Parts: sequence; structure tokens; C-alpha cells
Amino acid sequence: MSSTTQSPLQGRTVAVVGSGYMGGGIAQVLALAGADVRISDVSAEVATANRERLITEAGQFVADGLMPEGAPDTIAARVTAAPSIEDSVAEASFVEEAVPEKIEIKHATLGRICAAADAQAIIGSNTSTILISRLAEGVTGVERFLGVHFSNPAPFIPGVELIPHEGTDPAVLPVVEEIVTATGKQTARVKDSTGFVLNRLQYALFSEASQLVEEGVASAEDVDTIVRTTFGFRLPFFGPFAIADMAGLDVYQFCYESLQTRWPERFATPTALAELVAQGKFGAKTGGGFLDVPADRVPELVAYRNRAYVRMQQLLAELGPAPIQPEEPTEADVTVAPEQQTRGGEGS
Repeated sequence: MSSTTQSPLQGRTVAVVGSGYMGGGIAQVLALAGADVRISDVSAEVATANRERLITEAGQFVADGLMPEGAPDTIAARVTAAPSIEDSVAEASFVEEAVPEKIEIKHATLGRICAAADAQAIIGSNTSTILISRLAEGVTGVERFLGVHFSNPAPFIPGVELIPHEGTDPAVLPVVEEIVTATGKQTARVKDSTGFVLNRLQYALFSEASQLVEEGVASAEDVDTIVRTTFGFRLPFFGPFAIADMAGLDVYQFCYESLQTRWPERFATPTALAELVAQGKFGAKTGGGFLDVPADRVPELVAYRNRAYVRMQQLLAELGPAPIQPEEPTEADVTVAPEQQTRGGEGS
């Protein structure tokens, strides 16, 4: 955001109820975007301790080049630990609930929020799995309530799911979109369905990955390598529909048919895919598919794709491998016993 452009959060009071790692990260980004943030938790002591953690964390993030200079001072100035939930929400125009993922805890918390907040205050829940319509059972003024699902770590993951339920006032959505996008995030509107979008996709992948390991097709390490270095490599730039359009929907249909020789139900061809192929819409190469990429933009798209993949590989080379495996011992770390010096490495 330009220094001459004022954030729509400037001077706005918001509350985050639940100040752990998710709620705390949300509070950080809201504060950095200009909001005055009041956090609360099970006690004033917990909220105060978490506020100090957020400031200390921000200092490390600045040192690592992950937050702007001055972030700890900004967070210290704009984040206040409230003595209670009621105190935190009393003057807030937007409240984000981020308490543990247990419906009874969320219902009790939402009831306290509704009793103390202004009747016009918008209330969001950071739930990742519970239907918004079920959570709304604990809310008064359900028209102002919706899901606002950040991902962990909240300061650094850019996507946020916005999930209205049937009773949500449609006028609430643009207001919440403005709040969230002011923090630098990207929003997507999602219908109220178990797991929403993120977790239905994430857990479908994990389920198939687990079956591959259980069947002995590949080890967990090798599955991770394949995901990271093939289709997962594309995902920061393109979603599944864009990838399918670029690959060719006729190719996708053929691959489904191949998979069906072993798993006819598990890999049934999606109806929408079959319908597009039957219409002769094969994706980017025909100028029509799930996303209707214009044929005259395909060369530009291919050039963008190639640049993106090369830059991603350069970034990965710069970062080096993730510290998941034990470090390889250096020569100085290895002490060889005298008998091993003559016997060699039998057994290795």
C-alpha cells in the first residue's frame, strides 16, 4: 500500500477473541494494517502474556526480513490486552473469534461477544471445520455473522475464506472483504459446507497420499518429494482449474479413464469435465474450458508460466531444503573408532 494511501483500517477498532497463535497472528496483521486491536482470552493474564509474545515475535520477524521495520513498535502501540472478552468487544466494529475448535466453547464465546458488542458490529469466526450455520445457533443478530477463516501462520498465508451462512446479510461481505484485503490478504467467497474449500481439498490429498504409503507404492518422503516438485510446484501460481485448462481437458479425461481401470468409482470422471470435452472445449488450446482463457492470450500465459516456474526454482535454491531431515554430519562431527578405521563400513 502506498504511503499516501490511507488504510481503511486506520483508526478502526477491532477485537480478536482468542489470542493464541492463530488469533495472535490475525491481531498482528490487523494492527500492521492500521487497526486498533483489542485482544482477549480466558483471562487478562493470558491476553497480556500473549500480547508480549506478539511484540517479541514481531522483532524476530523483522530480523528475518518477514515484517517491516518498526513492526514491534506498531504492534505494541495498536494491540491492547483487554481484561475480558466483554471489554475487548465493547467498542469494536469488527470482531474475529479465534477460540479452540470445539463447538461448545465457540457457542459460549459467541454468546458473550453478542451480549457485549454493539448490535451493528460484524462478527467473524475463524473456524476451519464447523458449519457456520451451526455456530450461528449461538449468535444473536445472525445477519452480521459469517466465517472469516485465516490459515496458519496467519501473518504469512495470504488466502482467507469468507463463509456466509443462509442468514448472513449480503451487505456484510464487502465490508469484511475490505477489512481483510487491507491486511494484504486475498479473499474467496465460499458457501457454508462442511470443510469449506481449503480443508476438503487438503484432506482429500492427504487421504490419497496416506493410501499410497499404506499400499507400499511410495514412502512418505517420496510422496512429499513428488508433490513438492510436480503439481505442487504449480500451485502457488495456478489453481486446479487453470492447471487443467493448460494441460488439456481431453488429456484429463483420458487420465481419468486410465485410473478407472483400477478404481472406477474413486476416479469417476467429473461431470463438468466430461461435458466440456463433449462440447469440444479442451481448455487453453481451444480457447474455452473451465476458465475460458482467450486463445489470443495463450502465448502470454505460457510465457508467464515458464517465468514463474523458473523463479520458483531459483527461490527454492536460495532458501535451500526445509530442515525436516537430520543434518548430514560434517567430517569434523564424525569420530571414527580405531577398529572401524581398519574394518571398513560393514553393515552400512
